[in-house]
Formats: sequence, structure tokens, C-alpha cells
Amino acid sequence: MTSPKSVRTYFSITYLLNYIRSSTNNYWKVSNSIIVIGSSNTDMVIKADHLPAPGETILGGTFLMNAGGKGANQAVAASRLGGLVTFIAKTGNDIFGKRALELFNEEGLETSFIISDPVNPSGVALITVDKNAENCIVVASGANAALDPKDLYNAESTIEQAGIILLQLEIPVATIEYIVMLAAKNNIRIVLNPAPARTLSNDLLKHVSIITPNETEAYMLTDVRVVDDDTAEKAARILHAKGISTVIITLGERGALLLHQGIVSRVNSPKVTAVDTTAAGDVFNGALVVALSKNKNMLEAVQFACQAAAICVTRMGAQSSAPYLHEMQNTWV
Repeated sequence: MTSPKSVRTYFSITYLLNYIRSSTNNYWKVSNSIIVIGSSNTDMVIKADHLPAPGETILGGTFLMNAGGKGANQAVAASRLGGLVTFIAKTGNDIFGKRALELFNEEGLETSFIISDPVNPSGVALITVDKNAENCIVVASGANAALDPKDLYNAESTIEQAGIILLQLEIPVATIEYIVMLAAKNNIRIVLNPAPARTLSNDLLKHVSIITPNETEAYMLTDVRVVDDDTAEKAARILHAKGISTVIITLGERGALLLHQGIVSRVNSPKVTAVDTTAAGDVFNGALVVALSKNKNMLEAVQFACQAAAICVTRMGAQSSAPYLHEMQNTWV
């Protein structure tokens, strides 16, 4: 078994070689390097027969505790699928934060820019999953909510050399805006997974390269209720009109709708029996940026992401459910 130390050594050497190969390219910097900036949580999961109604207590559930947080989930998924990943986040100076850092290193992530917050605790998510694999989630953001632009100053030179940056919305919007503007200034592709759902300014959206909302998030951003392919396309075109060149609306077990270069494509998801959908969107996004970092075209990238998400939902947990590259079919080496 490869040790965490050897994985990190391999990462550093590979990163350096990629930088040298890319030094003459002044548009995309290190073309296959991925930076994920976002949240890290500890997920406390109870699997029960059904989701509780207000005031209801359910007995007989099964308890699991897993590493989670949208940013961390996406970073781990990307690394497991062969991506060269730097993860930037803020954790508490507590047992959850220390354990998370250990796990990130074991997964082969570059963790030099993960900050330990001396004041705020690590983020925690309380998750209930029912027998149909549906879930409800409540998050106490903790240190995630304190990831400020000033925390990224030491990472600026690394960010400016990225091939692609992946963001979500479990960190402050001001920080998201700072990263997006820095990326735009340096001609770096930004993939924004607008989750959890919230409204975003058109000024921010016009600098995003690729956006990946689900049906709920698409409604929040466009006022279009996505209930079928026609409404998904309508929402996608509204987002495209805001200046986003590529829109991918994820449709759960039905796959995804892609609007790229004015052309709409539907990508079906492999049929599986789902047991937990908690991290499906995160695995989708992690897989997407890996495929793009390997110079796959957009349709191939979405197909790869759908396949990875389908594997993910057949397993319990968040980061623990992310597949490895060798588990994928018809992929590159």
C-alpha cells in the first residue's frame, strides 16, 4: 500500500513537472492542476425508515460518522479519480479539524493552505437518510463561515497557476467573489457548484466559466421550476444569457442537461439502486473537473461525472462513497 508520505511526494514532483511543461503557456497555467476551495465538515448520519416530521422522534436508526463538507467531498472525489488537487479550506483547532487534515493527506491532497481556526469550531452536518435514499441535512458551518479573502493571500500565487478552480457555496459569498475575480484576471476556468441554493449577483455569474446547479438551485437562480427537459433547457439558457458559457443542470437519477457552445445535450445516468444520495452532486463535480483537466471534451466530462455519481449513490457516506478511477468504465489511464 502506498504511504501518505509517498503520495504527497509524488504529488509535489508531478505538480512541478506539470508547471515546467506549462511554463510557456500563458493562457491556462498548469493545465491539469485543480484547486478546490470550500468547506470541510464532519457528517453525523442517521439512517432511518423515513424522515422525521416536525416534533417526531424516530427510534431504531443506524448511526454513522463520516468526513464531509461539499468542498472536501469534491476535492477527495477529484483526487480518487486521478486529479492533481490542492484543497483550500478552514477547519477548527479541534479533534474534527485535526482528523480531517489527516484524511486529506491520506487521500493525496495538497493541504498546505488549509487553515486551522483558533476561535471557531470545525463544521458539522447532521444528516438523516430514509429507506428511499432521500436525505435532509442541517449544517453548523463553524470555521467554514470564517474563510475570508485575507485567508487566501498566501495561496494567491498557487491559485494564479491553476488550470481549473472548483467552488461551492458553503463558504462566504465575499470569498467566492474574491476568488472568481482573481481567476477571471488570470484567465482561469471557474466551475461553480451553486450549492446550497442561494441567490447570486449577475456580476459574479458573468465571470463563471461553468455552472452546475441541480433543479432546486436552478430555480433559485432563474425562477424556472425544472420539472422536465424543456424547463431544464429554459433555465440553462437563462443562465447562459447571464454570461456563463457552459451550463450543466444535474437531474438526479435522470442524469444531466448540458448547454455548451449553444448546443443542448442530454446525458443519462447509469441505472443503479441508490442507498444514499448525500454526496452525489459533490462526486459529480469532482469527476467533472478531473475529466476537464485531462482535456476531455465537455460531453465526455459530463458522461464521466454521471457515471461517478451513479457509483457514489450505491454507498453510504459522503467522502467514503466517492469512487476510485479503477472502478470507472471506459476511462483513461
